[in-house]
Amino acid sequence: MTTTSALHLWQGEFVDDAEAARRLAGLSESSGRILARPLPTEVVLGACAAVGEDLGDPGSALYGRLAGQLPADEVTATLAELATALTRQALERKMRRELGGLRPERLTRPDARETVYEAWAPVGLLIHIAPGNAASVAPLSVVEGLLAGNLNILKTSTSDTALALDLLAALGAADPTGLISERVIALRFPSSRREWLTTLCDQADAIAVWGGEDAVSAVRELAPPGCRVVEWGHRISFAYLTRDAAHDDALLDSLAADVCRFEQQACSSPQVVYLDTEDTDEAFAFAGHFAERLAKVSGSLPAPAPGPAEQAEITTVQRLAQLEQHLGLTRVFAAEDGTWRVLADARPTLDASPLHRSVWVKPLARHRITTVLRPMRRYLQTAAIGGDRTDVAALSRAMFAAGVTRVTPVGSMLEGYDGEPHDGVYALQRYSRRVGLRATGTDFGTVACLDDLVEPPVLPAAPNGPLLGKEEVQRALDSLEPRHAHLYFRSGGSTGAPALSVFTCDDYDNQMRAAADGLLAAGFDPARDRAANLFYCGGMYGSFISFFSILERLNATQLPIAAGPDHAAVAEALVAHRADTLFGMPSYLWQLFHAEADRLRSYGGIRTVFYGGEHFTTEQRRVLTQEFGVEVIRSAAYGSTDLGPLGYQCASCDGSVHHVLTDLHTLEILDPDTDRPVPPGEPGRLVFTSRARAGQQLDRYEIGDLGRAVDGPCGCGSHVPRLELLGRHGDVVRVGTYFVNYRRVLRAAQERLGYPGELQLLAESGPDRERLTVRLDEQYAGDPEAAREALVAEVPELASALAEDLLAFTVQTVPTETFERTATSGKLRTVIDLRSA
Repeated sequence: MTTTSALHLWQGEFVDDAEAARRLAGLSESSGRILARPLPTEVVLGACAAVGEDLGDPGSALYGRLAGQLPADEVTATLAELATALTRQALERKMRRELGGLRPERLTRPDARETVYEAWAPVGLLIHIAPGNAASVAPLSVVEGLLAGNLNILKTSTSDTALALDLLAALGAADPTGLISERVIALRFPSSRREWLTTLCDQADAIAVWGGEDAVSAVRELAPPGCRVVEWGHRISFAYLTRDAAHDDALLDSLAADVCRFEQQACSSPQVVYLDTEDTDEAFAFAGHFAERLAKVSGSLPAPAPGPAEQAEITTVQRLAQLEQHLGLTRVFAAEDGTWRVLADARPTLDASPLHRSVWVKPLARHRITTVLRPMRRYLQTAAIGGDRTDVAALSRAMFAAGVTRVTPVGSMLEGYDGEPHDGVYALQRYSRRVGLRATGTDFGTVACLDDLVEPPVLPAAPNGPLLGKEEVQRALDSLEPRHAHLYFRSGGSTGAPALSVFTCDDYDNQMRAAADGLLAAGFDPARDRAANLFYCGGMYGSFISFFSILERLNATQLPIAAGPDHAAVAEALVAHRADTLFGMPSYLWQLFHAEADRLRSYGGIRTVFYGGEHFTTEQRRVLTQEFGVEVIRSAAYGSTDLGPLGYQCASCDGSVHHVLTDLHTLEILDPDTDRPVPPGEPGRLVFTSRARAGQQLDRYEIGDLGRAVDGPCGCGSHVPRLELLGRHGDVVRVGTYFVNYRRVLRAAQERLGYPGELQLLAESGPDRERLTVRLDEQYAGDPEAAREALVAEVPELASALAEDLLAFTVQTVPTETFERTATSGKLRTVIDLRSA
């Protein structure tokens, strides 16, 4: 809590004048040390979301503390504005709009075909000289500075409340890393204290200042050479009505409401109403009618009394206009109690009004808009246009040419949208620098992000809530808001009934970009490789369209063929278009290579295979390498339909080892039998929390896979965490009281029999005991009885169940088409349990 003596917030601690002065003297030394540590945007987003949630709860301690520092009639609106602005959704949209993505601080490749890296870097030490008439402006500007990674110093006046300081302190407290607190300093002192202001400006890399020309000029004089001055000066806004719109009373009431809101203190408040005419009498007649509407609306809204200086200005302007009535230049319509006034003027020149429900009405024909308004272009902000859609389109062009930066409908001048530019610029870009690095040589070809070579990413802790399963996630879709449901995908159903997953377009784009970076690390070269997309398509299954999107974002050459039953046509297309890289499911690619073996061997151009959904066996890899000349066989991605991409396999990852896509997810590995974390390196259940989802929330989602963390540095040089996949819970079937692991049976077939094909387990009930059948592909399998003996000898659970006469076990050799697959994805169903059918 702040006290009378503790006027200032310094890196999470409230201090008095003497302590602030002492620390200010060492600012130069400490700022460099602080800025050397990166501030991940995820840290800022998480803290803002937590504080925004408190601001949306009138019962929270923070809400009560801030409410006590606001006028009673402003509490609800101001805190609601802050709460909305701090939501993850609002800030993520702002970042996408202004900086192009959610991790703008990371050095990544704008064009994957080139080893050129760019990022948005902080401008450095950013000073915010805040206005005193808008409580939310100061803390939100600091939040923008934090999103850009800056060290922020906020200067407010001693006459201001401590609202900004308390809110910024809450942001620091909501960040367990401490990175936010060390980047926030808020000082309350008058501008007359020149020594402090000079010290701050001397060290600033950028200064954001609100105010009129005098305030901005004073800051420019103090700013050192090369310091960026971000000017948020006073602006004038107005409305422009066509003749038809001028007769719409509902529209005029909305305009009157904009005049009354905030007593015209906002830069976007209307101070002038223009009518599309050159006829003064028409404009005066309209002014009289609008005065009637303003009287009606103003009477329903309390009007606080202006201060003495403001009242003096209102009286001066009104009296002058009344005198000019005798010259036929003006007409004045005013309330008897002085709460509002409409000042009609025959001269179209833009004039500032004295505010407090004072508005000019002037004639201005549309063909003169640019000529009349352009001299005021440095001060123009918002124009509200009343007219039909053709009028809006045509008039907006004229307004923009005149210098207006923002056009709105009448009645919503003070409203905005997430990511809206302010005064014609994006704040986050003004608070950032664009930096670039050009690398040469082949060493960088598989490096999508240079930051991964430096240190492990800073990851937020996993949430503390309950674990989620597929059923809970499916039930939650019933209450998903339509604004969060843009793309619908259905799982392949290889381990049960197909599940539905829903994404926003932004969610999807973010995931595809992350997966694209993973594909670069896997060795895909978009500048040279010619990729054939052979994943399954249709039925709302996402693999084909996802990899289409991934390859598109890599700027890669792509043949979107899709898996199909006509293997000859597919092979013909591969050869005709010189494909050298295949993307697809192992089961389909295996069928394709064998169905078109002669043609593909003769072509010899397939050098790389990227697979997903299943795994190639050791023997299958040998065949593809030795018989078909394939040089690289690697996982294209580890993912699921519900969570999206989860990991990627770099060139140094062997077997089923993948790097975790930490930009998207937080991973926990829990004990197979309890919900406790396993010791490092021990196997357990994989539980993911998806942090990059606006709508469908997947916190602590148990995906059904088993895995373990892989310690130590990766050969690729990346510090991104790795995991080794160990199969699915569904790969283990309990028959004859014993648990039989599918992968152990498959490995036994490969190692003991040299079997390269697919394998399927079939569990059934029997008259006296359960039955387990292993299906093998007849084109690769030998004697079924010999296979049975080998599997029993290699899998002790089978041997025990047979010895105890608890199980009937057989091996079948069947045609390829006998294997059961999921209808949408074409995945092999590894375990088929018919006992409950």
